[in-house]
Amino acid sequence: MTGAAENIRHESPALSLPHCVVIMPAHDEARDIGFVIGEINRHCSFPVVVVDDASTDNTVRVARQAGAVVLPLAVQLGAWGATQAGLRYALKHDYAYAITMDADGQHLAESLPALLQPIIDRQADVTIGTCTRRGSALRKIAWSLMKRASGLRLEDLTSGLRVYDRRAIRRLSAWQATLLEYQDVGVLAMLQSSGFSIQDVEVEMLPRQHGISRVFYSWTSVIYYMAYTLLLSFTKRGMKHKSESM
Repeated sequence: MTGAAENIRHESPALSLPHCVVIMPAHDEARDIGFVIGEINRHCSFPVVVVDDASTDNTVRVARQAGAVVLPLAVQLGAWGATQAGLRYALKHDYAYAITMDADGQHLAESLPALLQPIIDRQADVTIGTCTRRGSALRKIAWSLMKRASGLRLEDLTSGLRVYDRRAIRRLSAWQATLLEYQDVGVLAMLQSSGFSIQDVEVEMLPRQHGISRVFYSWTSVIYYMAYTLLLSFTKRGMKHKSESM
């Protein structure tokens, strides 16, 4: 492990770590995904797997031209469903670590060494790229409500920039995780209740260059998301308290 950690700290220009894969869910991201994959390849030598969530544009072609393996989904599953498909790919192909990133250019490949280091040092099982400065006033209110309801102490509950170790990959590939609709509170609560150590890592993020959020694209979607997430948070917290009392 020490040798791997030294590679992360010192290797240049491309970060290299055995058995690690980058998983990128994508829906209609043809304008940005080629650049994102290029940046990943510039900063590390990990294979990139794009899970195409039934795109209607040229996302698949652009991703393949950029050198990614593409897993095309027959129907649109949403960001978490596509991410879970990628995690199952990682499990099937015996990867020890899986990095998840967005395809819209908000997440920076240069952040990967900092995200991987706590896992390599065995200080955490899961790390989350945290950028609280990106949050608007409304987003920060939502974060506060979700943290209060769920009992999670993490700073950026909605960040999709994460690293999972092998045990976490296996846990999130299970059928129980298929019942979740989003990748944030439900996923994190499942991991925390299963005994996984989760650590925030402060990173920089960029604003989305094109398109709109796949979750917060209308007030109706925001209201549905908050109602779903808060109900799930209270349920998970109640289950945790019940198990502790037993």
